[in-house]
Amino acid sequence: MYTTVLGEIYKTQLNPTVSYLHEPSTKRFSLSLDLAEIFKPLIIDPIIFNLVNNNIIRNKDFLFEEGICFLNEEGRKKFILNYEKKLHTTVRHRSLNRKVSYQMFIRLECYKLIKHLIGDKKYKALKAWW
Repeated sequence: MYTTVLGEIYKTQLNPTVSYLHEPSTKRFSLSLDLAEIFKPLIIDPIIFNLVNNNIIRNKDFLFEEGICFLNEEGRKKFILNYEKKLHTTVRHRSLNRKVSYQMFIRLECYKLIKHLIGDKKYKALKAWW
């Protein structure tokens, strides 16, 4: 998720090291952490619920080492496949009046932040309406 958000930030004029929720740092891309917070409930959480509730991911898809649980290679493939599918899923954007992918929603959120920073429009975070 953070890499996807960072990729969309790079397509804009935003500086990925300057953030508002997480402490800014030149050693990490904290703006991607900020923007990912908006999209985790819309993209990541539904994927996890779908994978678990539909038994797509099972116990055999996990590794347990020293009390820590990881997805194994097969589990990661399942998650990434569903993640990529979700990023390309489209929903109708209210103000644009056209279908937009979840990945494009991330970039549009970057553009909203830019408009706020240059004083064109007050920033209002994305609210899911679908």
